[in-house]
Amino acid sequence: MFSRIFGKPKQETNALATIDKLNETLEMLEKKEKVLQKKASAEVEKAKEFTKAKNKRAAIQCLKRKRLYEQQIEQLGNFQLRIHDQMILLEGAKATTETVDALRTGASAMKSMQKATNIDDVDKTMDEINEQTENMKQIQEALAAPIGAAADFDEDELEAELEELEGAELEEQLLQPATTAPAAPVQVPAGRQPVRAPPRKPTAEEDELAALQAEMAL
Repeated sequence: MFSRIFGKPKQETNALATIDKLNETLEMLEKKEKVLQKKASAEVEKAKEFTKAKNKRAAIQCLKRKRLYEQQIEQLGNFQLRIHDQMILLEGAKATTETVDALRTGASAMKSMQKATNIDDVDKTMDEINEQTENMKQIQEALAAPIGAAADFDEDELEAELEELEGAELEEQLLQPATTAPAAPVQVPAGRQPVRAPPRKPTAEEDELAALQAEMAL
């Protein structure tokens, strides 16, 4: 167990140290490549000067050295590619190792939590909660129950009395006479007065009847 605990930091340190070493080597190769490129460029310039001076042999020697520098530059480029490849693989392996370690830590924590939380304890806790809830419900019902004189009232008798009151009120509404609505007033247009019928003249018979009544009264 102790080897597992103390082995992980050592492995991580070794991985970081290896990556640092690869970076240093890569920087060194890049510097050498730049130096060789400058030398190859210098040989080209020398070859041009020898060509102008009609010294063909010396110009060819410069081009040969340029070719050698170019071969070394190509070789250094291959070395750099290998180092880049090694760094990518190492960083990927490091990320994989860290991911596995994180997953292992999470699984261990989950296992510890499951050990701390037993299913029997959960069931016991739920039973206690249900029991407390039921006790509280009974307490509330006991507090809501009527006490004193109100406890002696019969609910059935009160409901029967309420039904009698409702029946009496309905009967009273049925016996109440219906009220007629007042006639709506006749709307007379503004500016116009209602036309009154002219007085009717009494007929001859009505005159004779009136005279006869007068004589009988005397």
